[in-house]
Amino acid sequence: MIFADHPDCTRALALAEELADVARRIAVRHFRTPVTVQKKSDGTPVTAVDREIETEMRRLIGAAFPTHAIRGEEFPAQGSGEFTWVLDPIDGTKSFISGFPLFGSLIGLVQGERPVIGVVEAPATAERWVGCEGRPTRFNGREAHSSAVNALGDAVVYTTTAETFSPEERRRFEALAMRAGLRRYGGDCYLYGMLASGWCELVIEVQLKAHDFMAVVPVIEGAGGRISDWRGAPLTTASDGRVVAAANETLWKLAIAALGTP
Repeated sequence: MIFADHPDCTRALALAEELADVARRIAVRHFRTPVTVQKKSDGTPVTAVDREIETEMRRLIGAAFPTHAIRGEEFPAQGSGEFTWVLDPIDGTKSFISGFPLFGSLIGLVQGERPVIGVVEAPATAERWVGCEGRPTRFNGREAHSSAVNALGDAVVYTTTAETFSPEERRRFEALAMRAGLRRYGGDCYLYGMLASGWCELVIEVQLKAHDFMAVVPVIEGAGGRISDWRGAPLTTASDGRVVAAANETLWKLAIAALGTP
C-alpha cells in the first residue's frame, strides 16, 4: 500500500505541516538575533534554538501519534515500531548563526526504512515543500515539478561545500561538475527544494546523516526526480551519507555512472 492510501495519511500530513509551522515560528523569532553557540562532540555548532524546535516537535508527535518512534539530531532516539519521525530542527545551523537565510527544517516520516512523508521548510524565506508517497510534491500549496533538462552540459549542479569531500570523492565530483553548464555551492536542504521546483538539476553531497536526507526523498520523488546514494541504492537510515539527487532519470544515470563505486 502506498502511503497516500494509508488511513493515517491525512493526519500524518497535517502533523508534518504543524511541525513545520512550529519550526518556522521559533526560527524566525530568533533569526539574526544574538544566540549562544555551542560545539557538539563532532565539532558542529548547535544553539538553544535547534533544541527548542526539536523539543516542541517531539511533544506534538507524542501527543498525536504516541506509538511512533522519533529520531532527531539533537536528542537520543526514542521508541520503536513501524513508523519513525526523522527530524532536523535546523539544517544549516552554520547558515542560521551567520545570518544566511537558506537554512531549513527537515521533517520526515519513515515506514520501516521507506520515507513516506517529507517536508523541507525554509523559515526565513517562507517557503515549504511537502512530499508524500503517491502524491505530487507541493510547494507553498501548488504542485512542484523538477526540471526536464536532461543534458549534463545544460544542467546546474549544486553541493553545499566541497570541504567535506575526500580526495577521491572530490575528484569524482569535479569530473562530473566540470561537464555541467553551471556549478554552485551552498544551500544545505534548500538545494533539494530548488531541485524539486526546477531551479537546478543535480545536488551532490557527502557525510550526511539520516536526519539530513530522509525527509527530502518524498519531496524529490514526488516532483519527478530521482534520489539515491552514489551507487544508485535507495536511501535508508543506514546509508553511508553520500547522496545524489537528480531532476530526472537521465541525469541521475549520468551522475551515478560518474560517482558510483564498484
